[in-house]
Amino acid sequence: MGIELNNRVAVITGASNGIGHATALAFAHAGATIAAWDLAAEAGQRLVAEIEAIGGRATFFQANVADQSAVEAAVDATLNLFGRIDILINNAGITRDAQLIKVKAGDIMGKLSEADFDAVIAVNLKGVFNCTQAIAPVMIRQGYGRIISAASIVALYGNFGQTNYVATKAGVIGMTKVWARELGKRGITVNAVAPGFIATDMTRAMPEHTLAVMAERTPVGRLGQPQDVANAYLFLASEEASFINGEILGVDGGLVLGT
Repeated sequence: MGIELNNRVAVITGASNGIGHATALAFAHAGATIAAWDLAAEAGQRLVAEIEAIGGRATFFQANVADQSAVEAAVDATLNLFGRIDILINNAGITRDAQLIKVKAGDIMGKLSEADFDAVIAVNLKGVFNCTQAIAPVMIRQGYGRIISAASIVALYGNFGQTNYVATKAGVIGMTKVWARELGKRGITVNAVAPGFIATDMTRAMPEHTLAVMAERTPVGRLGQPQDVANAYLFLASEEASFINGEILGVDGGLVLGT
């Protein structure tokens, strides 16, 4: 028998595309009701139509996770529609890659801008904080909840040109450990997944040579697929994972950067 999430309501951020899209479909197939949060409205509405086509129940909310008031409004709207929130998947994320200092022939040619640093922090780190802080009280009142956030393998090993992104994902790991301690006694588990290189629009923007090298360095011999991460989210959201708390689950095919 497969994993069942019948009668559970799942909020999935960054749900319109990539890993979020795959996760929403996986959860819907498992019986969950989906509240898809994203800025990409057209893609979000297509996702809802896909879920409804397989007999599932879903709605889309256009929400900027970096905006605390927008998150609170989305929580209220979700509760008004579905009455509860059982699962939070903090999946939304962006990249703005640049070297801390770019040097060529001894001359400084550029640097990571403050705007790009702040933008990634706002979505990837503050966004996880905003959503978790807004939804945790709902789960506390219910005496039940599953909170799962997107970290990354680069938080463990670093990655060239990703100071801002790595900082956010390391921060997510730290917050996960804290919240697992604070919320576990309330019937809420808090975990994270740490994907390796996954074939999404974000990674497709990388040079083909870089992607080929990453696939070669991955012991299973390929890049990950969005469904690989969705499956990890699904397991951690299930009753089968009820005694897993404060863990970071690698979904990376065995990749260790730099080997």
